[in-house]
Amino acid sequence: MRIVGVEYDGEVQVANLSPDGARLTVVAGLREFWSDPEAWLRRPPAGGTVPVGEARLVPPVLPGAQVLCVGLNYVEHAAEGSYRDEELPVFPTLFARWPRSLTVGGAEIPVPATEDGLDWEGEIVAWVGRTLVDADPGEALAAVVGYSTFNDVTARRAQKLTSQWTLGKNADRSGPLGPLVPAADVGDLRDGLGVRTRVNGVTVQEGSTSDMVHHVGETLAHISRTVTLRPGDLLATGTPSGVGYARTPPWLLRPGDVVEVEVERLGVLRNTIVGNEHRSRSLSRTAGREGAV
Repeated sequence: MRIVGVEYDGEVQVANLSPDGARLTVVAGLREFWSDPEAWLRRPPAGGTVPVGEARLVPPVLPGAQVLCVGLNYVEHAAEGSYRDEELPVFPTLFARWPRSLTVGGAEIPVPATEDGLDWEGEIVAWVGRTLVDADPGEALAAVVGYSTFNDVTARRAQKLTSQWTLGKNADRSGPLGPLVPAADVGDLRDGLGVRTRVNGVTVQEGSTSDMVHHVGETLAHISRTVTLRPGDLLATGTPSGVGYARTPPWLLRPGDVVEVEVERLGVLRNTIVGNEHRSRSLSRTAGREGAV
C-alpha cells in the first residue's frame, strides 16, 4: 500500500495510491484511519476509486499532529554543519514543524521574499501508530506504522537569524511528503536504505540510513520521556551531507528548479521551486505520474 490524503469538500480522506500512480482508492476518513492505523493498513481498501488527476492530494496528517525533526543526524552532515570540530551530540537535536508547513509531491514550493533561495534536505519521515509514553527503543520502533520520503526544504537566512531554527523550518509549503509506505514493506532503517537528492537531474546528496547518529527507535523513546507521542505524529529523521549552504560557493534552489528526493523502497518525491508571488496559492493539484507524489 501507498497511503496519501485526498481532500473532498474540505474533508480529508485517506486513500491508497495504485502501483502505477494513476488511481486512488479510499481507505477511511482521516481521523478514523489514525484511530487505528495498523488495523486499516491490514485491510484491503474498499472505498470509492478515482483517477489521481481528479483528486486534490494533501498530506494525510492530523491538524493536531506533532511534526518532530532531527537535525544534524548523519555523521558527514554534522561535520559540514555545526559539529565540524566538535564531538557529536549525545542526544538528538530536535526542532518542530507545524502541520500546515507540509505539502505533497508535485506541489510548487515558493521562495520567501527575504531569501536568496531555498536549501534541500532529502530524508525519511517515520509515522507513529501507537501512543508512546516513557517507551523503550524497541517498543518505540514497533510503534512505527510506516515511512515516507520527505524534503525538509529550509529557508537558511531565516534559520540562521537566531539560535532557534523554527522560522527557517516552517516556510509555506516547504515540507513535501511522499506516500506512507507500511513499515513491514520498508524494514529496519539501520540496515541501510539509500537516500538521494537531485536538483535539475544532478545528484547533490547520496547517503545511507545506516549512517544515522540517532536511529528511529531510540529517538522516539527519548522524545516519549518528555512528550507523549500519539498515532499520526511524525518524526523526520535528518538528512545526509551535501546540502546547498555548506557548498563553496553556496548553491540554493531558485524559481524554476526541480528538486527530487529518492529513497529506496519509498519512491521519488518531486517538486518545483517558484517565486514569492506564488505564496498565496493553495496546494497544487498533483499529476498522476509515478514519482510525482
